[in-house]
Amino acid sequence: MIVGPLERVAGGVWLVRGGFPRRTMNVYLIEHEGRVTAFDSGIRGMGRGIARRAEALGGVERVVLGHAHPDHRGGAPGIGAPVHCHTHERADMEGGGGLRYFDYSKLDTRFAQAQMRVLMRLADGGSVPVAGTLAEGDEVAGFSVIHLPGHAPGQIGLWRERDRLALTSDCFYTLHSGVTGEPQMPRAAYTLDEEQAQASVRKLAALEPAAAWPGHADPLTGDVKSALERAADTT
Repeated sequence: MIVGPLERVAGGVWLVRGGFPRRTMNVYLIEHEGRVTAFDSGIRGMGRGIARRAEALGGVERVVLGHAHPDHRGGAPGIGAPVHCHTHERADMEGGGGLRYFDYSKLDTRFAQAQMRVLMRLADGGSVPVAGTLAEGDEVAGFSVIHLPGHAPGQIGLWRERDRLALTSDCFYTLHSGVTGEPQMPRAAYTLDEEQAQASVRKLAALEPAAAWPGHADPLTGDVKSALERAADTT
């Protein structure tokens, strides 16, 4: 199956991993006041599987997308719930998924360039109608919205103060060439503004998260602040 089982992240927060051949796409299901919110949606083939996993929690009532890239909006149509995103991300969500600023020539080889063009097309579920928009400080299922632009103009994360938990979409990567490791900046080939992306990582670090769960692969724990600051200082 393209999606894995529910994994507990923290109180009221569950992870569904998905993708093929490895499950490196992260979707978070958040329980709050009898409702379930999905944060991000993975790739096209994941949507129905996410919806099935969420049935054990009562079913998804809304989807909040961290940004519009195909590997994050792709599963949303299959989940079948109203979609919300940052105001600055709406045009790309309802349009081309941010591909307008992708620069595949920044990838190392022609093979990688061609491969990613194909994979992005396969990941995408198409344009996503936006039911509502969000901004910095808005409340979402017991979390606060944090605007983390750079990788995408309206990228957002979710922050819960009481346990210092951050869900961060693609603010940083822990997956590099198929191997999980130290946090790094998102790849330049898929990033609108690299300097702004570095500033967003520093903004996240300043919150001093106890754990930061990204859009792909494994979380940051331990001295999260220092690890993020190192990532932002490495270009």
